[in-house]
Amino acid sequence: MTRDGAGSGAFAEAEAAVRSATFRSDLSVRDIPAPQGLAPFSLALAADIRPDDHGDSPYGTGRLVLLHDPEGQDSWGGPWRIVSFAQAPLESEIGTDPLLADVTWSWLVDALQSRGAPYHSPSGSATKILSKGFGSLADEGDGAQIELRASWSPIGSFRAHVEAWAELVCMLAGLPPGSEDIAVFGARRFRD
Repeated sequence: MTRDGAGSGAFAEAEAAVRSATFRSDLSVRDIPAPQGLAPFSLALAADIRPDDHGDSPYGTGRLVLLHDPEGQDSWGGPWRIVSFAQAPLESEIGTDPLLADVTWSWLVDALQSRGAPYHSPSGSATKILSKGFGSLADEGDGAQIELRASWSPIGSFRAHVEAWAELVCMLAGLPPGSEDIAVFGARRFRD
């Protein structure tokens, strides 16, 4: 996090709101270094679904960066911006669904709406990745992955925006709201 000059009071309040967010028990959220040079003030979080002892998750992961520029930026339409990333493995059949990208974006919109987190100036992309192993990786079989990179300018509660992002990360991994403590038998990657 960068802390210098005017605007630190507003950012300190936003940081406190972010840190007050609550997460489901099977989502591990931690601070990570924020990218430098994007804004005078920034805070970054990483989330992993049911990580193993080494911190890796076979189910899905996400990153969120809260940016603040007291002078505002034209492309943001104001002084605040959230930049997010979420990805999860999929079964190969799901990865070929032509509506997958649209559904993935709708999950972000739905999560923001369900948390009462209004926003403006959204942008993003959903990427479907299909893979097939060859040679020494042939045993891994076919696989698929979905990635959502999105940004928006938040209005209102920063806590609500962070909780909506966390909900999205879980939705991509196949864990809808209310599914805490339900057994997951393995990553949703299909193996031949």
